[in-house]
Amino acid sequence: MRYASITDRLAHLGSGKWAVHLKAREMASKGIPVIELTIGEPDIPPDEALLDEASRAMKAGRTRYSNGRGEPRVVEALVEKYGRRQAGVGEGNILCFPGTQTALFAVMLGLVEGGDAVLVCDPLYATYEGVIAATGAAMVPVPLRAEKGFHLQADDLEQAVTPESRVLLLNTPHNPTGATLTRDELAAIGEVCLRHDLWIVCDEVYEDLIFNGDFASPFDLPDLTDRTIVVSSISKSHAAPGFRSGWAVGPEEFCTRLLAVSETMLFGGQPFIADMTAKALTEEFDTAERMRALYAQRAALIMDRLGGHTALRPMMPEAGMFLLIDVGASGLDGTGFADRLLEEAGVAVMPGASFGDQAAGYIRLSLTVPDEILAEAVDRIAAFADKLEKDEGTHKWAS
Repeated sequence: MRYASITDRLAHLGSGKWAVHLKAREMASKGIPVIELTIGEPDIPPDEALLDEASRAMKAGRTRYSNGRGEPRVVEALVEKYGRRQAGVGEGNILCFPGTQTALFAVMLGLVEGGDAVLVCDPLYATYEGVIAATGAAMVPVPLRAEKGFHLQADDLEQAVTPESRVLLLNTPHNPTGATLTRDELAAIGEVCLRHDLWIVCDEVYEDLIFNGDFASPFDLPDLTDRTIVVSSISKSHAAPGFRSGWAVGPEEFCTRLLAVSETMLFGGQPFIADMTAKALTEEFDTAERMRALYAQRAALIMDRLGGHTALRPMMPEAGMFLLIDVGASGLDGTGFADRLLEEAGVAVMPGASFGDQAAGYIRLSLTVPDEILAEAVDRIAAFADKLEKDEGTHKWAS
């Protein structure tokens, strides 16, 4: 039987990147105790008022078909949100999707195809490679350097541009590093994009989880607004990943063209979730504030416990719910370290290679577990690294 080429392009880009996470879940299902630090699921629930709104809307009959652009209340809420950042935002600049992932997939489908290239920061979120490959376009990694705090450098972007380049895919605040670009950095990056006529797609799902300082976006810079498309959701900001409620905001012509793509894929989301989303966007909730404090505190805990370790180098994030640890001095790469850590210490972390070549020597820890469990996990990671050092020393002595 014959299959479409997309199945070949995506064959190695699915759940394989989450192999350690899936193995940890399998172990747990068999009663084997595992501390899970793999995925970014907030450890506090959505605000009760949002759950009540979703329930109220369902019971009120908000379970019928919607439309391709989005329910009027949530579209209006998004116009208000982004209109505060950039004048002139209207309904025509908004498209709603079930989550950031779907928004990103549709946006890329509307911008690139076979023969095109998409510039992506490396390290990168694990699904980006698949989203780009699905379109037939090529992914061109742009290195993020640890010595620069994993902040994209305009010179590195310039060197990566080719005649085939059509889009720069940004993520700020960044997963997995937590790096958060400043307005000046975005302006310098934007000059490169202007010079080469590149679209900017900016994943801003961690916008509300910056530990210190202000959020900046290319969408907010007047010279870049007309070439920037923002994708985001309430998954992280309101601790509601399972509700799958996201959006894209961009130039009206782009949104008009993409509307038919969206309608072909989805023809609208769930009205009762849209009502909940509108409430989340228009009223004040302290969910993000509480998460910011928790995740900053937990990142500091890791830095304190591992900061002086000889084989482990934790990298303090600027935002988000993850922390990277450089494990290169342990003698293992991130994949080997993560595999053995799970088997020998019962701690599940993500290998850095799931996030690109630049992260291959790292592991990624989620900050979404209680402090006492995180402290236990970090102590196990340190003890495991100590064992590796001891075994290596014994091996050298024996040889």
